[in-house]
Amino acid sequence: MQNLNFKVLMKHNNYHRPLIFNSVLWLLSFVILLFIFSKGKTPITADYIYTTSFIIVIAIPVSINFYILIPKLLKREKYVSYLFLFLVVLFTASTLKRTFFKDILDNIFPNYFFVSYLSNFNIYLTYTIFLLATTLFKLAEDWFYFNTHQNKLLKLKNQHIQTQLASLRSQINPHFLFNSLNVIYAMALEKKDTITSAILELSDVLRYVIYDSDTERVKLKDELNLIKNYIAFQKYRGHSENSVSLKINIENENYQIYPMLLLPLLENSYKYGFSGSNTSEEILIELKQSGSKFNFRIHNLKLNPNQNLDSKYSGVGLENLKSNLSLVYPKSHSFKIHETKTSFTVTIALNNE
Repeated sequence: MQNLNFKVLMKHNNYHRPLIFNSVLWLLSFVILLFIFSKGKTPITADYIYTTSFIIVIAIPVSINFYILIPKLLKREKYVSYLFLFLVVLFTASTLKRTFFKDILDNIFPNYFFVSYLSNFNIYLTYTIFLLATTLFKLAEDWFYFNTHQNKLLKLKNQHIQTQLASLRSQINPHFLFNSLNVIYAMALEKKDTITSAILELSDVLRYVIYDSDTERVKLKDELNLIKNYIAFQKYRGHSENSVSLKINIENENYQIYPMLLLPLLENSYKYGFSGSNTSEEILIELKQSGSKFNFRIHNLKLNPNQNLDSKYSGVGLENLKSNLSLVYPKSHSFKIHETKTSFTVTIALNNE
C-alpha cells in the first residue's frame, strides 16, 4: 500500500508548470535587459523592440538547455557531455546573434534605427551569463519542488507508519484484555472473594493500556507501573508460589519510550513460564537505563507449552512487538530471542538519541 501511494504521488506530481515558470522568467528577464539596453534612461520604442527581439532569440538556446540538455544529460549525471553541448549551444547561439540579428532586425523594422547595444565580446558574455543564470534558476525550481516532494513523501510515510502502529496496538489491547478476562472468569468460577479487588486492579491496568498509552511516547516510570500492576493482578491466577524477580537500574524515570513494548513479553512469560498452581517457578526481569540507552531482559522456563487459547492467538504479542520496534526504532534497536528446550529469553536494547 505504501509503495503504491509513493508511485502514484511520483506519477502525478508533475511540478513543472511551463506557462507560469516561463512567464516569470521572461518577464523578469525583459525588465532587466530593458534597463541594461536603455542604459537606465527612459526606454524608447526602439529599446522595447530590441529587447523583445533579443528575448525571443535567446529563448531558443535557453529552451534547448531547459528541456533537452538538463533532463537528458545533467540530471542523469552525464556532466562532461552536458558541459560540451552546453558550450556548443552557447557558442552557436552567440555567433548567430552577432552575425545576423541586427541585419534581420533592420529589415523587419526599417523605420527604426537600432544602435549597437552590445559589442561582439559583450554578446558572448551576455549569452554566457544569461544561460548560466537561467540554468541556476531552473535548478532552483527543481530543488524547491524536490524538497516539497520529499516532504510529502515523508508525511505520507509517517501517516502510513502511524496507521500501522494504530493497527498493531488495536491487536495488542484486545489480546491483553482476552487474557485478563480469562483470569476474572476463572475467579468467578471458583467464587473467590477477591474477585472485586481483582476487577478494580484490572480496571487500573486497562485504563493505562487503552487511554494513557495512546501516545507516541510515555515516561519509563509509567511503563514500570504498568508492569508492576500487571504482576500484582496476575497473583489472582492462584499461582501464589510463583514469583517475578524484577531488577531495576534506572537513571532517569522520565526517559521516553514507546508504550506497550514490554507488556507482551511479560504476558508471554506468564503464559509459558508457569506450569501450575502447586509449583514454584520464577520469571527473571532485568531493566536498565543509562543516558540514551535502554536495555530489557526477561527470562522464563518453558513449562507450559500446551495452552487452552485458540492457536490463532499464539504469538500475537511477540509478532506485534517486532513490528513496533521495526517501525518506531528502525535503526536504533536490537531484538534477540534465545530459546532452548527448557528456557526462553528475550533481550531488547534501545538507543533513544
